[in-house]
Formats: sequence, structure tokens, C-alpha cells
Amino acid sequence: MRDYFDLFNITKEQLKLLLDEALASGGDYADIFFEYSTGEVLALRDGEVNSIRNDIDFGAGVRVIRNGRTGYAYSESTDLRDLRAAAQAAARIANSPSERRKTAQIVPLKLKNYYPRSNESSDFNISSKKDYLKGIHTRLSEGDSRIIQIIGQSSCSLSKIIFINSLGEFYCDERPLASVVFSVIFTQGDITDNYTSSKSFRMGDEMFTPALADEIVGEILDAIPTVLEAIRPKGGEMAVVMGAGGSGILLHEAIGHAFEADFNRKGISIFSDKMGEQICSKSISIADDATIPSNRGSLNVDDEGVPGQKTMLITEGVLTSYLHDRISAQHYKVKPTGNGRRESFRFEPIPRMRATYMENGTATTEEIISGVSQGIYVDKFRNGQVQIGAGDFTFFVKSGRMIENGRLTRPIKDINIIGNGPKALADILEVASDGKMEDSTWTCGKGQQCPVSCGMPTVLVKSLTVGGNNQ
Repeated sequence: MRDYFDLFNITKEQLKLLLDEALASGGDYADIFFEYSTGEVLALRDGEVNSIRNDIDFGAGVRVIRNGRTGYAYSESTDLRDLRAAAQAAARIANSPSERRKTAQIVPLKLKNYYPRSNESSDFNISSKKDYLKGIHTRLSEGDSRIIQIIGQSSCSLSKIIFINSLGEFYCDERPLASVVFSVIFTQGDITDNYTSSKSFRMGDEMFTPALADEIVGEILDAIPTVLEAIRPKGGEMAVVMGAGGSGILLHEAIGHAFEADFNRKGISIFSDKMGEQICSKSISIADDATIPSNRGSLNVDDEGVPGQKTMLITEGVLTSYLHDRISAQHYKVKPTGNGRRESFRFEPIPRMRATYMENGTATTEEIISGVSQGIYVDKFRNGQVQIGAGDFTFFVKSGRMIENGRLTRPIKDINIIGNGPKALADILEVASDGKMEDSTWTCGKGQQCPVSCGMPTVLVKSLTVGGNNQ
């Protein structure tokens, strides 16, 4: 803990004085979020690592809440004079009549560690990472002569956090995050296409294992012949089997955002009046979880001092919780769920997802597919978006297969899946027991960027709109 105070050149006594300054005009609540983040990115192109970037981001943000009004200000300096100015600015923004409060006695939070770093003294240096990326490049280029371009990247970041609030809650946290991404362009005849594989975990250099390289290389080389053979199917309304893992984007886009409590508190979400209601089959339970070890979406503690936890959004078909930060939790008179997240110290925390997934059902994948006479199976996705109010969503499918007479047949690609969140949820007919998380570089945008993850077992959705080839 002493190292953290030295890093920001601050003392616990000065933190308390800053909070008192923030509350001097009569705020109800105040918190301060200090962040020191280092990042390293290596980029490979044309067979060589020809770009290496190192970044440092440093500063603190002060938030004051007063009669439901929020003031937020930040400083890229942790000089006490600059921090006092930020505290005063936040207090002025939140200004409204209220009695003056004082900071409570400071008590450090006891946290579990969901992202242990196994080799703090690793000798896996920049030279080792260059060799790692070049090794993957060599295996890809030698593995398929149809590949005409390979782009690779590794990134590692480490954020050191101090948080304190006027309730006296205090923590220090160290958050690692590492990623590897490889994209290839390949050609055959008059067809040119691309494929990307990415992996990301809350880990340090220990993530860069031979097994991970094998997984990336194998995924890309296996995908190339399938993508080259794939067609765009005829579009329309049809049954859709969503494969285990990456299909969790359905939960993120179609459901997860609509469960974020700020949208519900403001009456924007289509689920605003559904709490406690049966909204889908009893076979469906959906969680948003910060406690999966080393998962990209996991958090020891959120960005406003609430310990990481698992939150059940839907339990046996019943809507049981929204995703809360402190503000929405106070509005609903419930405990915050640890979903108050921010991109950096420059942003105030808002309700955000972490790792969102559906729990296992009892069916098998084979049973689900065999029960579909005509439809599609999808398993790889690019991105998506949702209209929170209406619940309408769309996302782009990179690959899948036709289902004909209960069998997977010709591969398909480059289609859009369009639907409505509540209807799609209600239209899930079967849930398999093969659930898994998708450990790709998912990043959620909601005015600010946050790392997330998603997952689910294979499910059958009775009907979705497929935007395909209608010629």
C-alpha cells in the first residue's frame, strides 16, 4: 500500500482533506479515483515487428453527488493544489442546497483477487514478445499459401488504482490486461477474404504461452478453407441456432445493455417495468459476473469501491436484478452490484457489463440441431448495436452453417442477424449444456470504452431476421 501512496505522492491524511474539500459545499457523497496506467503495444506487419509503443496515463478524478446531481472533475497531475482545484470544481458542478457532511473513518476494503499474476518477475521481455509474434507469423505463412497478408499485435497494460470515498471505503488495486490479435487476408481465384483471431485475459506476460499460440494458429488455419467455401444465404425470418461461446453477443447487445440500471432508472429501457416478471423460459438463467479468474471482464472491485461479485440478471426466466452503480442502487433502494465502471480517471463511473453469460441447460448441441428442419447455425461475430428503448438489435455474423433437415451443411458468412431483445429472449426454445466463455478482445462502448467478455451455451432461437442474399 505504501508503494501506491508514493506513486501518487499522496498521503491518507491528504485524501481525507480532499474529500472534506469536495463536501465543503454540502455534498451528500464524494469519491476520488487515482489511476496510473502503463501500456505496451507491439505491432507486426510484413513479417517484422516494426512498431513498439509505450504509454503512461496518470491522474485522478473527483466526483461529488448532491441531491441526485453529479459533479465530476479530473486532473492529470496529483499535485495537492491541482487535486484541490478538481475537488472544488466537482463541488461547484454538483452545487445545490444541502447540509455539509464530513468524511467517515477510513477503512480499507478486503478484496478477493480474481486476476493473480503468476510471474511478476518474468523474463519474458520485448525481445521475447517479438519472437512470439514472429513465430505465429511464420506458422501462418507456412501453413497456408493462400495467405497474402498477416497483421499481428500484442498489448499489455497494468493499471494501479487508489480509490477512496466519503463513506470511508478505501482500496488499492492492480489490474493487468493482455491481448494478442492476428488478422490474415487470403485469396483463392477471384475470392479474397479475411479472418481475425484474438485472445485477451487479465494476466501479465504469463499469457504468452505456446498453447495460446497453437490456439490462434489452429483457429485461423482451420477457418480459411471454410470461409473460402462459404456463401451468403438467402435472407428472411428463420430459426437460428447460436453456437456456444461467441454467441454471447446476443446477451450483450440484445439484453445486457437494457439491464443496465441507468437506462431503467430513466425509463428508457424496455425492461424498466419488468422487474420480478417471467420474461422467458424457466430453462434460462443469465449472470453478469466479475469473479471469473483472469477473465477480461473480471474485477476485484469496481470503479466506485464495490467488491467484484456475480449478479443474477435472470433466474429461471424471472428478471431478478439490474446492473447497478451506486446512484441507481440508491434510487432502487438496493445494494450496488459492482457494475460502476469507467474508461479511465477522466470519466465518471456508470453502470456497465463485465462478463455476461447464460448458464447451462440440459439439451445437447446435437439434439438442438437435429430438431431444426431449415435454419442457420452461427458461431463467429464481429460487432453489434442495440436501440435501448425499443430493444431492437443487430449484429454481424462472420461465419456459420446452413441447417437442412437437422444437419449442418454448407458454410455461410457475412450476414446480419436482426431482432428484438425481449422477443428473442422469449423465443429461446432450447438451451444446451456446453456453455463456454469467448475470450476475445471484446470492448464495449457506451460513451466510454470498457473491456468485457461474454459467453453462452448453444441455444435455439425460434425466429430471427437474417439479412442475407435475396437475389
